[in-house]
Amino acid sequence: MLGQDIGIDLGTSSILIYVKDRGIIANEPSVVAIDKESGQLLAVGREAQQMLGRTPGSIVAVRPLKEGVISDYSVTERMLKYFIQRITKGSLLSSLFKPHVVICVPSGVTEVEERAVIDAAMQAGAGRVHLIEEPLAAAIGVGIDISQPCGSMVVDMGGGTTDIAVISLGGIVHSESIKLAGSTFDEAIIKYIRRKYNILVGERTAEELKVKIGCASKRDKLLAMDVRGRSLISGLPKTLQITSDEVYEALSEPAGTIVDSIKNVLEDTPPELVGDISARGIILTGGGARLYGMGRRIQAETGIKTVVAEMPNECVALGTGKALENMSLIKNYNGCRG
Repeated sequence: MLGQDIGIDLGTSSILIYVKDRGIIANEPSVVAIDKESGQLLAVGREAQQMLGRTPGSIVAVRPLKEGVISDYSVTERMLKYFIQRITKGSLLSSLFKPHVVICVPSGVTEVEERAVIDAAMQAGAGRVHLIEEPLAAAIGVGIDISQPCGSMVVDMGGGTTDIAVISLGGIVHSESIKLAGSTFDEAIIKYIRRKYNILVGERTAEELKVKIGCASKRDKLLAMDVRGRSLISGLPKTLQITSDEVYEALSEPAGTIVDSIKNVLEDTPPELVGDISARGIILTGGGARLYGMGRRIQAETGIKTVVAEMPNECVALGTGKALENMSLIKNYNGCRG
């Protein structure tokens, strides 16, 4: 195919871009910084993330996607245009032919939300756009042969949504998409510290706590971390120590909600496919899958072996890449539209 083929995992927290024959070439936060007065784009990705919560009044740093879908169309379009132009810059073919793009969307996305993604990509410079549901892309990315008449369960825990899907014969048999994932864990930590200590911590501090000492099942060894925040009583900066048991307490409810949703999907899945899943296990993908003890908790409560994929945050992007490299198959996937 003329021009470049690009696969995009357009997530709430991060954007990963796969280019055919080159692999994943970009993995950056889905953050954009804009000058409010002039409308000028100041920074995108990692550089813009450094500005979150630290900008003067004339600059706004925003995440243009919320819960896995576009919340700010114009900013999403500009972010996509920035990355597409960065990838295709200097390519003679791309100057003559617009790239073909495959973009991942949550399994519960509406037609209006689908159209917003397609339009944003087209306005950003794409020639043709296909959409593929995230759990299907994740399954392809981890190496599951989805064409087989055998049930597989993939749980893709992203930044804004968790997609749970049972896959067989090239399509999704049953799925559930819940607006609860990595960013919800961050919010739960912020609320917990505020409620218990009357201290307000920032989004980046909460994420650091989640990554370094967070857990969905209690750790064998107690960990602790010093964090700085603002006292809601005095208004002054204050440092306190948070333990892994406290973060476990903060995350227990949202983690439990994800487990309950997995159980609901299993209950609505045909018995033959549940038997396949019991034998093959549940696969966890997405950045949220890296939360310590999440797989162990799912396994304990469902009784089904649960495995965290290797490089879980890259599985969806790799799945778009594999689909791009075999376009004769992508048109047959039930989760693809374009």
